[in-house]
Amino acid sequence: MSRRRSILAFAIAMVLVLSSLCVPVAVGNKAKAAPSFNYGEALQKSIYFYMQQRTGDLPDNNPVIWRADSCLKDGADVGKDLSGGYLDAGDNVKFGLPMASTAATLGWGLYEYEDAFASSGQLDEALEAIRWATDYFIKCHTAPNEFYYQVGSGSSDHAWWGPVEIVEDVMQRPSYKITTSSPGSCVAGATSAALAIASIVFEDSDPSYASTCLTHAKQLFDFGWATQSDAGYTAANGFYDSWSGFWDELSAAAAWLYIKTGDETYLTKAETAANNWGDEGQTGYWGYKWTHSWDDMHYMAQMLLAEITGKQIYIDSVERNLDFWMPGGGITYTPGGLAWLDQWGSLRYAANASLLAFIWSDSPIGTASKKAGYRQFAEKQINYILGSNPRNGSYIIGFGNNSPKNPHHRTAHGSWANSLSEPPETRHTLYGALVGGPNASDSWTDSRGDYVSNEVACDYNAALVGCLAKMYSSYGGAPLSDFPQAYLTQDKAQDKYAEYYANARVTSEQTNFTEISVDLTNHSAWPARSLDRMSYKYFFDITEIVNAGHSASEITVAKNYSEVPVTVSGPTKWSGNIYYITVDYSGSKIFPGGQSESARETQVRIGVPTGVPWDPSNDWSHKGLTNTASKSDYIPVYNAGVLLGGQEPGGTPPSDTTPPAVPTGLTATAVSSNSISLDWADNTDSDLAGYKVYRSTVSGFTPGSANFVKQVTTSAYTDTGLTADTTYYYKVTAVDTSGNESQPSAQASAKTQQGGGTTPPGEYTEISLPFTHDGAGEYYWKTNKLSTDPNDWSHYINSWNLDLLEINGKDYTNVWVAQHQIAPSSDGYWYIHCKGSFSYSHVEIK
Repeated sequence: MSRRRSILAFAIAMVLVLSSLCVPVAVGNKAKAAPSFNYGEALQKSIYFYMQQRTGDLPDNNPVIWRADSCLKDGADVGKDLSGGYLDAGDNVKFGLPMASTAATLGWGLYEYEDAFASSGQLDEALEAIRWATDYFIKCHTAPNEFYYQVGSGSSDHAWWGPVEIVEDVMQRPSYKITTSSPGSCVAGATSAALAIASIVFEDSDPSYASTCLTHAKQLFDFGWATQSDAGYTAANGFYDSWSGFWDELSAAAAWLYIKTGDETYLTKAETAANNWGDEGQTGYWGYKWTHSWDDMHYMAQMLLAEITGKQIYIDSVERNLDFWMPGGGITYTPGGLAWLDQWGSLRYAANASLLAFIWSDSPIGTASKKAGYRQFAEKQINYILGSNPRNGSYIIGFGNNSPKNPHHRTAHGSWANSLSEPPETRHTLYGALVGGPNASDSWTDSRGDYVSNEVACDYNAALVGCLAKMYSSYGGAPLSDFPQAYLTQDKAQDKYAEYYANARVTSEQTNFTEISVDLTNHSAWPARSLDRMSYKYFFDITEIVNAGHSASEITVAKNYSEVPVTVSGPTKWSGNIYYITVDYSGSKIFPGGQSESARETQVRIGVPTGVPWDPSNDWSHKGLTNTASKSDYIPVYNAGVLLGGQEPGGTPPSDTTPPAVPTGLTATAVSSNSISLDWADNTDSDLAGYKVYRSTVSGFTPGSANFVKQVTTSAYTDTGLTADTTYYYKVTAVDTSGNESQPSAQASAKTQQGGGTTPPGEYTEISLPFTHDGAGEYYWKTNKLSTDPNDWSHYINSWNLDLLEINGKDYTNVWVAQHQIAPSSDGYWYIHCKGSFSYSHVEIK
């Protein structure tokens, strides 16, 4: 018995007993026919689509190799962490209403067809897809009557074409919220519905998380019900206006809360909201000539209420809508058989209607004679999407025959030029994405610029996932065992566009000098990266100079032009008579966000005095250079001293024996009775690897292994596990990538605060694992039991709705982190400082 059947069985049984309806017996399992398509693969890829839409702090084992962390500063404008969630479509905005509908619809499909997800091996993936959204919703629900429903400006975002990993280098991302004085019942209700469904589908695998989702679902529903207004839902105007109002979302949320809790109050409110649904013109019937969508949840709600109550008014309304979608019912049909509702996302609406038809055809209530027709309709629509159409092509990217290749999607395109047309090809395959679809004549073109036909969006895939689970349960199919790794490896190998290179030309050349122009180029897409420590080296051979009795000391290097600040150094010996100059762009960002932003020019002249021979023909980096700019494979490019592209000459370069500069500006400040915070100035050496921290209780100490504390990569550190009321002395050194260590910094000292009291700040209570805490207050805990296995991703720390979660002095507030990613303090303990302001402030260590 499925989850939905077990939950609703009692209610439906009561309906059967108390009503005189002639309810047909549920249709039995029919004999399985040979599948037209591999529905297991289609299901697998349709869920995987959501991994490609993630934003925020991505897990280290994220399989999408062309995606990286993005938009980590979301919410900074309001002092909140609003990172995470899903990018709406091919843009980079997080719109709350369609994201909530997406999560709710994914959850509904899982609720109905959980067995199919489990047997296909996609249950965990489906739960992850839902949780990525609900984790974000919980972050955004910053108080019972406060919810951030959007991050990013639609108009600003749509004016720029580039990958999401770069967007924070290009624009601000404002945060928008609803409150009691500026309400948005539609988005509060939709998010409540999504969280209520999550509280059901997670109740077996993670009951604690399910409970958290339920708490937020209840509060958001109460918020939306109390305000009953969308006056504050304005930031999405022109993009996701709530045309249907808010009663549809409130009714759906209340119905799901009733299913979860059995509280009759929610059922009463669901039916009260239903009485306010809009009519279909002058018919006197609730709207029936559309389908479930990001804006209209009443189609979901009426189906739930039909099953919960058995009332004929809901049953009739469900079937009136489904009958409209049947051949001859009023919906437009294309010549190829697609039930075509609207030009925007025509396939999305067909999939949404199909999910309703599948669910109703499986329900034990309703008109028995219509069930087979509803099921047949849904199967035909899904098969049309998969390839049974006039073009004999799939509309799911990366699946089946002749699938789309050019979705209207910024990050998948991989442009570096803020241009929809450059490069011409799409660099990434957006696996599993359902495109908008054909027009009413089955006509469709695979064009990135056609944002009607080739738009992709989170809500486009949501119902499709549930439909494919149903098709899998009926006809089977095998998910791919080597997906996505083998596919992504092949895709990257086939990307013909170099990511990092020197675009170079000779600007002038005489018998005693060569002048070159280099555009240091960052066209990264695997993933896109914004770099601020790039450099290039130009190699040349001075054999003719040496043979004439001269030396490298006579060579002059001059910077004639630079688009951004750079430092030119050299010549530096490489091997034998081969030398190089370094042009270092450190401090200047180069990123794939525009023509100039992605390629920064310098012009450099290398020369000798008159009479000294100069022959560039034997120079390594001069190979292939003309007066027309082109990509050079012989001018290697770097970031922070690490080779990114191009080739270095043969020969063994001399080992680096020069230590980095001594750290300066070291300060020490007592934070508590057992911790001291250190801070010092950044070291700007291009090959810096990090810093070593040393501590002693004796002033004037010499740094060494006996007093070494830790090596860190940033110019700040909090030393924990110290003794109260004790003075500690610190010195810091810098270390480069060759292992050279600088002389120690000047000494700094601080005295830890005094202890005292039963549990003063900084005095930590030892905890046992696993550990979970909910509630308001400030707490200090410690443990020496965290996992340190670098391959262990099953043990983690997670939190939400906290004001602060510091572990060994580092901020982990409201983020998921594997335990092994947090280093212990010098005494082997992890010291945890937790602050929360709400009853639903939560931290878990598992």
